[in-house]
Amino acid sequence: MSEPTPAGLWIAHGTIKDHERYGDYLAAAAPVFARYGAVFQARGGRYEPVEGLARERHIIIQFPNYDLALACYHDPEYQEAARIRLTAAETEIVIVEGVAQT
Repeated sequence: MSEPTPAGLWIAHGTIKDHERYGDYLAAAAPVFARYGAVFQARGGRYEPVEGLARERHIIIQFPNYDLALACYHDPEYQEAARIRLTAAETEIVIVEGVAQT
């Protein structure tokens, strides 16, 4: 029996400066996310900062594995969408390998 493959995760924190332009980013990024099997685990919503600083928006996107998470970010079509995001929001993104579920 093979070991489960850990998911790849994008963890992002951001402050949206231009909501209309950010909508353009989401529209441009959506087909890329779909191609790589992305599933949003958190996308804004309620939050409470309990330690350290916090931005206004928190996003967790799960991919089938770490390599797909990286590939999605580096995909030229996503990079075009990212250029839109950079004009609309201040963000930090980290891509991490999740814990294999047993």
